[in-house]
Amino acid sequence: MLYLHFAFCILNYTVTITSAQQLLDRVVARVEGYAITLTDVQAALGLGVIQVPPGADPIETGIQQMIDRQLLLAEVQRFPPPEPSAADVDREVMQLKMRAGARQEALMQSTGLTEGRIRDSARDDLRILDYLDQRFGTTVQVSDEELARYYREHESEFTRGGGLIPFDEAEPLARQRAGSERRRVIIDQWLRDLRSRADIAINPSVPTQ
Repeated sequence: MLYLHFAFCILNYTVTITSAQQLLDRVVARVEGYAITLTDVQAALGLGVIQVPPGADPIETGIQQMIDRQLLLAEVQRFPPPEPSAADVDREVMQLKMRAGARQEALMQSTGLTEGRIRDSARDDLRILDYLDQRFGTTVQVSDEELARYYREHESEFTRGGGLIPFDEAEPLARQRAGSERRRVIIDQWLRDLRSRADIAINPSVPTQ
């Protein structure tokens, strides 16, 4: 009887743990049938793979960013850029681990994150960046009107010693930053177009904390 009781306790404990893991790893969204789980989002947040603006809900915002990431990875699969070198992946792995910092071990335990998955995330990051450079270029040309508008609307970026840097002096930096912003706008619109054509389902019952 003691043996049976002990065996029942072990079984009950195993079921409880399994249920807890299933609850933690619930599917929060699907993108073209690909499942994104809660632990995927938590791991990406912990490693800094996705960034949440201050004040935003981390899970809700994280889910949206993971959807975008999956759409990007699907495009990378269709039109793959050159494979990143092992050295570049090593450096990116180090960056991810630095972002996780002292929380890395706890993050790995709570999400099932492994060294292999961290390396896969690092490789995916590099492939996404290379793909975007391949598709949209590393720089985007802006018109003189766009340049002047950027300078006017971002005066704080061109202030030195309490005074505004003259436009002629600030022009190279303003052109670089205006081009970067223009590139971001183009990519954001392209992502919205991808979303509009994709089969995306979000689980409305996911906890946001």
